[in-house]
Amino acid sequence: MTEQLRMMAVHAHPDDESSKGAATMARYVADGHDVMVVTCTGGEQGSILNPSFEPADLAEHPARMRAVRRQEMARAAQILGVHHRWLGYLDSGFPEGDPAPPLPEGCFAGVPLGVPTQDLVRVIREFRPHVVVTYDETGGYPHPDHIRCHEVSVAAFDAAGDPECFPEAGMPWQPLKLYYVHGFTRQRMQLLHDALLSSGEPSPFGEWLAKWDASLPDMLERVTTQVRCAEYFPVRDEALRAHATQIDPASRWFSVPHALQAQLWPTEEYELARSLVDTTLPEDDLFSGVRERVHA
Repeated sequence: MTEQLRMMAVHAHPDDESSKGAATMARYVADGHDVMVVTCTGGEQGSILNPSFEPADLAEHPARMRAVRRQEMARAAQILGVHHRWLGYLDSGFPEGDPAPPLPEGCFAGVPLGVPTQDLVRVIREFRPHVVVTYDETGGYPHPDHIRCHEVSVAAFDAAGDPECFPEAGMPWQPLKLYYVHGFTRQRMQLLHDALLSSGEPSPFGEWLAKWDASLPDMLERVTTQVRCAEYFPVRDEALRAHATQIDPASRWFSVPHALQAQLWPTEEYELARSLVDTTLPEDDLFSGVRERVHA
């Protein structure tokens, strides 16, 4: 019997999984593969980003916020068809100001790196993924939980297959590939922006593009792998809407027609960071090389 291929996506907060690589996960689930999302924190320090959400003061009550976001995450996982695990850490929040306030005691970004690494190693050894997906060293944006998510994911990828690392965390299992997901590229935004304006439609990307620092390289330069998944963009959007505290259903997220997205940019983008199997770049499949190894 052919072994089922398995993918694990490690994210900082509930809702990150639905805005970064969600259509890819839905595609692989539909293809019969096993996919798990690991969420490192409860998102209890998050703000209410949906102006129509009630109660509007929920963010002032972290315990209640945590409970609601757990419910949202359960619904999103159901929509995507993925397994889900909480790593169980406190949201670090996004410290702002000068000087920035200290991180909350015991939060994800503040605990020693080895503690959440061991927890993630345990989950990896239980689920035994062939592919792990997380953020790059920037976190995608400089939230301390996103940066720590990167650090923990890379450390756990390296440690999970080593019998001398965290022996109490289960039998060793070595994932074969590690990817960074790249959700926002300037080239994609510009392409959709221009197409909308040329058809006489308003574009949600104008403000972003106007503020884009032209001196910064486009993340597309780092992309090695583009997965075609346009058929699952509606599933991605439904999962996003499940995070009702975070996503305004009338927001720019949902203003570009799926047909236009499928025509102009039908893929989600990844960067191959580690590979223990032979593969040829550029890729169109996160399991490239893995299929041949596992099914040999």
